[in-house]
Amino acid sequence: MPLARNGSVELHWESTGHGPPVLLIAGQGMTLQGWWATVPVLERAFRVIVFDNRDTGRSSRMMFPYTVAQMADDAVAVLDSAGESRAHVYGLSLGASVAQEIALRHPERVHGLVLGAGTPGAPRAILPSPPALTFFARAGAMGPEEAEWAAVPYTYGAATRRRHGHRIAENIARRLTSPIDTLTYLHQAAAIATHSTCRRLGRITAPTLVVHGEQDMIVPPANGRLLAERIPEAHLSMWPDSGHMYVIDEPRADRQIAQYLLQLSTTSPASAARAA
Repeated sequence: MPLARNGSVELHWESTGHGPPVLLIAGQGMTLQGWWATVPVLERAFRVIVFDNRDTGRSSRMMFPYTVAQMADDAVAVLDSAGESRAHVYGLSLGASVAQEIALRHPERVHGLVLGAGTPGAPRAILPSPPALTFFARAGAMGPEEAEWAAVPYTYGAATRRRHGHRIAENIARRLTSPIDTLTYLHQAAAIATHSTCRRLGRITAPTLVVHGEQDMIVPPANGRLLAERIPEAHLSMWPDSGHMYVIDEPRADRQIAQYLLQLSTTSPASAARAA
């Protein structure tokens, strides 16, 4: 079992496929199992590296709170362990915050950057609606399966809920193979709440694609637009029928991301932008 180490923190990681490396960074309440729909798309052309964030899956559990910056250093430790000096970095939700921090703290390690369902944090972040905020304030006290199903109206797009319930069921089943506990939920929520890149986004130099669902009730789409406006020469891809988990709502999204990163790997950033 491959392990990366950042100080006393051990991080379980896995790798599949061949080609330019892509590091995937999971969102809140998500282990590497949560990338089940994305990995098969990317591994056709890339070496895909996935890992369990600290406090999740087979990585070290934490007794005390931690920051997104510490999680970014964890991700770089995974790259070191995988023998990759530079990679594309694709983060989802909380993972998008971690990915921003990697691009700022370790710019030499980032070839291309994909920010999925992300936010720049305070003071410019657009918060969820009051019903969504109320739900997620209570979700940490629920059992894992109850919380996953109760979150469905907030997590997935309307069309997926009406016509593609099998996708939701499979995603929940995969996530429940390695559920997080209440303390991890609180640690990750605190890390998100205290993180901000809003005043530093102009310093990101990596070619960047921002991806967001227009129906995202957890991280409203205005956050994606703000990221794309503030990051130099960033490109924005909005999916009208998708919610927070656009990777489940819209299978074409990861295919678009793969095309963007493949163009970026072999040609200029401008060509990659045209691909997106």
